[in-house]
Amino acid sequence: MDIVDKNGVPTGTTVERKTAHREGVRHRTAHVWVVRQGAGGWEILLQKRALSKESFPGCFDTSSAGHITAGDEPLSSAMRELYEELGICAEPSDLPFVGTFDIEYDKEFYGAMFRDREVAFVYCYRKPVEIDKLTLQIEEVDSVKWFSLTEVLREKEAHNHTFCVPIDSLKLMDSYLAKLPKEDV
Repeated sequence: MDIVDKNGVPTGTTVERKTAHREGVRHRTAHVWVVRQGAGGWEILLQKRALSKESFPGCFDTSSAGHITAGDEPLSSAMRELYEELGICAEPSDLPFVGTFDIEYDKEFYGAMFRDREVAFVYCYRKPVEIDKLTLQIEEVDSVKWFSLTEVLREKEAHNHTFCVPIDSLKLMDSYLAKLPKEDV
């Protein structure tokens, strides 16, 4: 992966994923939120992480997310992750850019420290999705489920560990969706 500065700009140096998480080296990730308008407001599709994941196994997380390989761009990485994890084939125009946020934490999983320093590039996917027709990547995703964005935000603020989705990403998406013109909703 590319080592990046605080703005997510590659420095010209690369690092292996394992080393980045062992040493806390800043790198980039691409996150895609699959959303729909429900009767009570916006709903987000969350993936339940596979139990074999090195971090946050079995927790509900962003619809689709992954590391950006050295030399790749955030949008193409977002499209790749969406297809690999959920089987959704998106065009660049299907994924408007929402913004970036930082992820920074040190947490122990399976007896080893996991140091995460990311600049996350966030995209939104609003085309219709039927979850029973998705093709889940079993190494990454156990299942998917629709949740109320408002409810997940409330649960994260109450420190509910069922959800490992970054709260800054939820807030970014909530702000983005609130600004959509009414004819787009």
